[in-house]
Amino acid sequence: MFRFAANLNWMFQEVAFLDRFAAARDAGFSGVEILNPYAKPADGVAEKLRAAGLECALINVPRGDWDNGERGLGAVKGREAEFEAHLAEGLRYCAALGCERLHVLAGVGGDHATYIANLKRAARVAAGQGVTLTIEPLNPRDMPGYFLRTQAQGAAVIEEVGEANVKLQMDVYHMQITEGDLEVKLRQYMGVCGHVQVAGVPGRHEPSTGEVNYAHVFGVLRELGYEGWVGCEYQPAGDTVAGLGWMRGLL
Repeated sequence: MFRFAANLNWMFQEVAFLDRFAAARDAGFSGVEILNPYAKPADGVAEKLRAAGLECALINVPRGDWDNGERGLGAVKGREAEFEAHLAEGLRYCAALGCERLHVLAGVGGDHATYIANLKRAARVAAGQGVTLTIEPLNPRDMPGYFLRTQAQGAAVIEEVGEANVKLQMDVYHMQITEGDLEVKLRQYMGVCGHVQVAGVPGRHEPSTGEVNYAHVFGVLRELGYEGWVGCEYQPAGDTVAGLGWMRGLL
């Protein structure tokens, strides 16, 4: 049985952010993931999460100055102190939300040695809190210039970092756009996978739309014994609840 987490920055935009927790519960979700919880106080977000009886599957570290092109600082040379501050803030929210996975954004451009060193330090800090760090390859169409692109690159980084609590965040949407060959990639890298995300391609709407055969993708995940969360990081084409037929069929 798959565990689905609604991405509350993308889904349920029919209601205010803090009301999306109850909306996700009422729609049948058992968990949520949050790209950017930092616009709201941690205790306020935690209260809504607990009241809805949901788990927080994943949050992102603060992403930096998004409007000026920043996409995280994990691999950005010369910004190490800011990266550590972002990590500390992310871990503070993880503690408040009981969240065990923190996505560390690599950033635009980037430097390999800086990325490895930052992840090594971050992993050791996160391990003390029982948190797993995830790294996610992103496609060049949506994220021009982003440092981390492919599953192979991500797996190589994880091997070089050498910390057990650094895992690959395998987003099928990004993987399809950048690489394709989905079944092979899932089989090849499932051993280092810590989180899966889904969306239709190319529109990033419901997984039931577009070119990806998600019936097959979910069949592969089931065969591989994947027991982690499946994050629904997509923009509903219309009303969020009306578009959830694809998930109800799997549940």
